Amino acid sequence: MPKRNVVIVLDDDSSMLSGVKRILALHGFDSDLFDSAERFYTRARFDEALCLVLDIHLKGTTGIEVRRQLALSGNSLPVIFITGKDSERTRTQAMEAGCVAYLVKPFPSNLLVDAIATSSVGADWKSCHASGYNGS
Repeated sequence: MPKRNVVIVLDDDSSMLSGVKRILALHGFDSDLFDSAERFYTRARFDEALCLVLDIHLKGTTGIEVRRQLALSGNSLPVIFITGKDSERTRTQAMEAGCVAYLVKPFPSNLLVDAIATSSVGADWKSCHASGYNGS
């Protein structure tokens, strides 16, 4: 099945989900939003998505663990990690897990859109680019 213009978003912060949904809609993307890893695992349509925007700090798990589980299951969906709690350790773990981008909240919408564009042209998900680092 050909991929639609869909971006899957997993973040347990409802205001972040709403904001990302608005950004995606403004740039012509549809979105499938999930507020928990459990819902994501059971309902996400990976075969229809361009990429996954994945929060690192989730209730009950981490986005890094979600990414690892996807890789173990053979899923190569490009991942854009987002986080509000940046650290060198977190960045390193995200890059080792595999991603096309690592964005620190709050990030300018153009960084997210650029990362999605990068993922949609088949960028290597192992070569993560960190953006939006605010020094905190």
